[in-house]
Amino acid sequence: MTDDVTDGTEPPAGDGREWRGWREAAERALYGPGGFFLRPEGPAGHFRTSVHASPLFAAAVARLLVATAEELATDEVALVDMGAGRGELVTGVLAAVPAGLRVRAYAVERAARPDRLDPRVEWTDRPPEGVRGLLFANEWLDNVPVDVAEADEDGTVRYVEVRGDGTERPGAPVEGPDAEWLARWWPLSGPGERAEIGRPRDEAWAAAVGSLAAGTAVAVDYGHVRDSRPPFGTLTGFRAGREVAPVPDGRGDLTAHVAMDACAAAVHARVAAELTTQREALRRLGVSGDRPPLALASTDPVAYVRALSAAGEAAELTARGGLGDFLWLSQRV
Repeated sequence: MTDDVTDGTEPPAGDGREWRGWREAAERALYGPGGFFLRPEGPAGHFRTSVHASPLFAAAVARLLVATAEELATDEVALVDMGAGRGELVTGVLAAVPAGLRVRAYAVERAARPDRLDPRVEWTDRPPEGVRGLLFANEWLDNVPVDVAEADEDGTVRYVEVRGDGTERPGAPVEGPDAEWLARWWPLSGPGERAEIGRPRDEAWAAAVGSLAAGTAVAVDYGHVRDSRPPFGTLTGFRAGREVAPVPDGRGDLTAHVAMDACAAAVHARVAAELTTQREALRRLGVSGDRPPLALASTDPVAYVRALSAAGEAAELTARGGLGDFLWLSQRV
């Protein structure tokens, strides 16, 4: 698929004719000078996440934060929003937490602090060390750049190199820790099969979880596990609200699904892990797509309309084949 949208902005500096591995190319396109995630409109200008779909999502995270505080037996708890975008989630959670719970809020993001953000939010480019509370990473790991590998006609697994216009070619054979990661987590069995080498995401997630002194860390993302890896990879792009071919020019998002089981295993063995769907996780937190009883329309029409609207938003957040299929990786420290 191609995209003919032009917006007049300049892509990141550099010669687009140079060949690079996908990890380096994506890093420059997403986070380099003029990169996609540093642009003024922010990610919400190009795609919609659960946070943007409904305030019910932030309210559910607020309930999870309250439960975390109760487990820690404290009325003062930290909230660390990884990949905070423009602060939409952390703002929604702060608005939803009950009175009496003191929240130390951190937004971890490489873009500049947005104007008019709640002054209670500490804006930082790395997670704080030694806090007690909830670390929540909504669609963060899928934007941690990774290399792409492909098996050639002889079965040799090679890095895929790319230019700024999206043209690809086979590169050097994959060796060392990357080859070991593929052998364990995403073995390629035939010519043309592709994989995204998730080792940088494992390391990023382990470091994020390791920043907590105590509490719960949750990663929410497009994901898969070893028994259901897609044979040709998942790398794609999003631009101006639609899915497009992945092109590392800084004008659109570059994303690939996350090997969630590998991320879980990268964290210290004493940290318990649970992997479930967003549909199940949100239902546990009180978000249901069930319609309100019709009798309510007669006794309280305004409440009925309000409940019906909330049910529609909840249905979108938990829908099969959509947001409900996202995976939630939860690990308690």
